[in-house]
Order: sequence, then C-alpha cells, then structure tokens
Amino acid sequence: MSGSVFNRLQQKLDVEKREAGISPLELAQLPASLRKIMRLMLREVEIAYPDLCQAVETMPPADRLNRAELDEALETLTRQNWLIRRGEGERMNYTVNLRRKPGSQLAKSFWAALDEKIAQSKGGKASP
Repeated sequence: MSGSVFNRLQQKLDVEKREAGISPLELAQLPASLRKIMRLMLREVEIAYPDLCQAVETMPPADRLNRAELDEALETLTRQNWLIRRGEGERMNYTVNLRRKPGSQLAKSFWAALDEKIAQSKGGKASP
C-alpha cells in the first residue's frame, strides 16, 4: 500500500517538474553526458540541431559525444522536459526549459499585515 502512495507522489512530483521546467541547480544531479549538453545549451539558450552537432564535434576528445550518444542525450533531456524540441530534421531546434522564479510574496504579506493593523486599531478604539 505504501508503495502505491509513494508512486503516486513521485508521479505528481514528476508532472509538476515537467510543467515547471528545470532549475540550473539541478544540473549537478545529471549524468556527465547529459550535463555536458545542458552546459552547452545554457550558453546558447536555443540552438539548431546541425549547430549543436558541430558544437559537440569541437569539444575536447574526452568530452565529445558521438552522434548516437548525442541523439540519445537529446531524447532523454527532451523527455525529462529539460529541453524543448521544435521542428523536424535539419530544422529542429532545442531550447532550454528553465523554471520561472516565483513572484514575490512580500507585497501580499505587507498589505495583509497593514490591513490587519488597521482593523486592530479600529477595533481597539471602539472598545472601552
């Protein structure tokens, strides 16, 4: 029973992560081959597939991925929603899917606290 609860929770977290995009801090958790592609993508933000292939070919030999490894890495990163794929074939582009920052809650809490103080001061003056 607890396994099914955990699985449902994990699925919910995976869906939320796909919807929200990724955070650059999560890069450290990626395998080395995927991290290399993401570091390259973060420099470019958006890149066409042929340009990406050319960029990988210019990497130092120790860091270089062959075409099959590159395609597999791109597929994995797209499936995990780290990258957004647009187009087909030679016109295919990849874009980094960064998580948006949440809006500031300061203004909301400030006005709520001010409203509460006003309500208390009105209530305090009215009571003997």
